[in-house]
Amino acid sequence: MFILSLTYVKPSEEADKHMEPHMAWVKEGYAKGWFLASGRKVPRTGGVILSLGDRAAIEAYVAADPFTIHGICEYDITEVAITTANEGLERLKD
Repeated sequence: MFILSLTYVKPSEEADKHMEPHMAWVKEGYAKGWFLASGRKVPRTGGVILSLGDRAAIEAYVAADPFTIHGICEYDITEVAITTANEGLERLKD
């Protein structure tokens, strides 16, 4: 599993200008079966996406995020080897 942590490097007003194409990109990540959950950080300094998949494919997909392309945010990708999960979340385990 991967934790994709987005941190804004431009003001949130700039993020708002690119939010629609970014959200289309997020929805496509869900359609591919890669994204499990996502949302804004509180306070609004970026966001977080929980993801499954191949690291190289995820990294390539992150590079195609409109937020990445327009320099809105930087991504930190952390791989997590889940060993214990609640019932119903077994697919998170390696």
